[in-house]
Amino acid sequence: MPVPAQPKIYHIVHVDRLASIVADGFLWSDGVMVQRQGAGTTIGMSRIKARRLNELSLSCYPDLRVGHCAPFYFCPRSVMLYLIACRNAELAYQGGQEPIVHLQADLHATIAWAKENGQRWAFTLSNAGAYYFEDRSDAASLGEINWDAVQARQWAGSRKEGKQAEFLIERAFPWHLVEQIGVYSQAYVQPVSNAMLGSAHRPLIEIKRDWYY
Repeated sequence: MPVPAQPKIYHIVHVDRLASIVADGFLWSDGVMVQRQGAGTTIGMSRIKARRLNELSLSCYPDLRVGHCAPFYFCPRSVMLYLIACRNAELAYQGGQEPIVHLQADLHATIAWAKENGQRWAFTLSNAGAYYFEDRSDAASLGEINWDAVQARQWAGSRKEGKQAEFLIERAFPWHLVEQIGVYSQAYVQPVSNAMLGSAHRPLIEIKRDWYY
């Protein structure tokens, strides 16, 4: 599959974290969040988060740890969301997928913003939480991503690693670049809307059941 004409990127977050993201105007990396001790529910695996913060660096920028970047997938319905939906035993969070929202942004708009603001960015060809992954920092290399795996709804076996390709932006991602918020059901439309009260930027909220398991 060729590179999509307008590739999108997706970050998943518990709905109770959204108000602080809106208020700050940024989605912060874990490297910033450990200093801020922000409010809201953490949904990731603590063991993997620690590895990303303390052990894993990008080959494109050897001084930049994975955990000091705000992470995105290239698709909704990620492998991580599947673990959340299954209430994987390694997760401290056991609340399931329903309260998780998808923040969608445009990849090329994000890269343009990063360049304008001196923020480094990269993407990986597989899971950036694993000890072995390849990363790139050139949009011309986007074709190296396994887009068939990224777009696959059935990803067991050989597609699993490619499905987990990530986009990483140093330190923070700006709220104003979020162009759409996907939610599990009608029950989460109002909480998301409430989280954006008073914000000049209010992206479209859509029920995207097909983004979930």
